[in-house]
Amino acid sequence: MARRCWHKLQTTRRFQLARQLSSSSSLPPPPLSSPRRVVVTGLGLVSPLGCGVETTWKRLIEGECGIRAVTPEDLKMNAFDKQTQMLTFDHLTSKVAAVVPCGTAPGEFNEDLWFNAKDQRPVARFISYALCAADEALKDAKWVPTDQEEKERTGVSIGGGTGSISDILDAAQMICEKRIRQLSPFFIPRILINMASGHVSMKYGFQGPNHAAVTACATGAHSIGDAMRMVQFGDADVMVAGGTESSIDALSIAGFCKARALTTKYNSCPVEASRPFDCDRDGFVIGEGSGVLILEELEHAKSRGAKIYAEVRGYGMSGDAYHITQPHTDGRGAILAMARALKQHFRQKSKLYAIASCLRMWKNISCVLLALYLWYSDKLPASIVIWLIMHLHTVPFQSGLHPNQVDHVNAHATSTPLGDTIEANAIKSIFADHATSGALAFSSTKGAVGHLLGAAGAVEAIFTVLAIHHGVAPLTLNLSKPDPVFNDAFMPLSASKEMPIRAALSNSFGFGGTNASLLFASPS
Repeated sequence: MARRCWHKLQTTRRFQLARQLSSSSSLPPPPLSSPRRVVVTGLGLVSPLGCGVETTWKRLIEGECGIRAVTPEDLKMNAFDKQTQMLTFDHLTSKVAAVVPCGTAPGEFNEDLWFNAKDQRPVARFISYALCAADEALKDAKWVPTDQEEKERTGVSIGGGTGSISDILDAAQMICEKRIRQLSPFFIPRILINMASGHVSMKYGFQGPNHAAVTACATGAHSIGDAMRMVQFGDADVMVAGGTESSIDALSIAGFCKARALTTKYNSCPVEASRPFDCDRDGFVIGEGSGVLILEELEHAKSRGAKIYAEVRGYGMSGDAYHITQPHTDGRGAILAMARALKQHFRQKSKLYAIASCLRMWKNISCVLLALYLWYSDKLPASIVIWLIMHLHTVPFQSGLHPNQVDHVNAHATSTPLGDTIEANAIKSIFADHATSGALAFSSTKGAVGHLLGAAGAVEAIFTVLAIHHGVAPLTLNLSKPDPVFNDAFMPLSASKEMPIRAALSNSFGFGGTNASLLFASPS
């Protein structure tokens, strides 16, 4: 008798559900999906401190500097006569730069190897830097897929700030000399910023998302954050992500000089030129290089036994909506970016996710019966119950981190008088007593490597990941007279500090008022 009643009830409910679906004129809601966890499994660096992660990190922690005096040869004006080259050099008010060391010795960037690879046409310098950094990162991650499906599930997200300005300058000179017919057919492919991602994709056969962000000095961070989202939402299982830049040329330096953004006081002492948070700072030092990370879905990484450096826990973005080059004095844009990274978009506040989280945690018959009861009492649609049962293993139950749980911040601080102070106040606003008590270790690594523009966010994200991995927060170079915004406890690190780092934040802010913050945490 009970069985017959149960069968009749099931039949009635099925009929009611079918009639409801058939009579509805609107489409059903999209299927619900849950974000996947993303980890860092590989790192690659080309920086002013050297070529390679190990070389760069060792020199950074030991307080070495990659900034030197600029020479006329650095301006890349080979198409111009000697007199024009020297006149241009003399007119530049800033004559220091953070240049990638080139050569064939260990820790140097081998131009012959990366500019003249046999399997590709000659490429621009910023693309070569990206290829070199991506090669190291992929080898570090031990990810060289040969299976077609694995290649289709691997994507690239490498952005840049300015592309190849030197190529544009040479092309303009051809017009002046009435030699435009000699323009290379590879001119456009050499200057397009997305070609860094394109060349990496083509070299390894990656057919997943092929993406390139261009957001000035926040490019590297946005490229990593966007790649994280692509993995989270299932567009790829692995992403090669980062930023690249090669802007040490006559036109780029002249442009930043005219904008009064570059340092001019330390031409005779280059190693002291970049001094974030210091009272005697007067502008940033232009730099070049590339940073590439391998981002991977957690279970995918674990299944192949990959080394996990850190987990990407948050990605915050904001806009200043104020000025083309200057942040608002209240630091609201920086505050919003950091707060949104900390807020953690894994959170889910709806009743649906609350029930799903309960089911995941307990996975017992009583929870399933509860869901079925809610269905039969008209408190929960049948489609939702089915979804809950099918997604027991995928529903996230992570929450965001409290500011007090962050141990280290790699600040954007570029050594500009206005920007550094605004960011310091923003950090103080977000972290409050945690910062003013001295518990938060924060620093800017630009004292050692200068400002790498579109590559800065990626290189500094790698420094942040390495700080977690090695338990060392890097120093702020040239901090001899701290800005008055600081006090005894609230002070940037002037020496590298060994300490356990559970979570760390990396900030990147760019012209146009674009801001990005990346939150990394220990994989444990």
